[in-house]
Amino acid sequence: MSDQQMPDLSALLSQAQEMMAGAQEAAAEVVTGQAGGGMVKVEVNGHYEYQSITIDPSVVDPSDIEMLQDLVLAALRDASEQIAEGQGDMLGGMDLGGMDLGGLLGGGGE
Repeated sequence: MSDQQMPDLSALLSQAQEMMAGAQEAAAEVVTGQAGGGMVKVEVNGHYEYQSITIDPSVVDPSDIEMLQDLVLAALRDASEQIAEGQGDMLGGMDLGGMDLGGLLGGGGE
């Protein structure tokens, strides 16, 4: 590590603590996935604990159950994508100062 500066570990620890606090907040947040223009809604928190499903009666057609199933599945996917997006944004916020962690973690260095 003679050519590289040692990272500021206290700053990294501080960033990690901020990220953990943000992760706890994000996990508690409830997002709503929608399909069919809001005809089917699914509420889920960041722990993927589903809170509720709301289905507009107008999409309940006994002769076309397959469409309703597709709408529920699409709403679930929408909610999951929102959670994943939020988690990705949170993890992308950690600035490692261009540091290669591979050497610190025993990974492949040169």
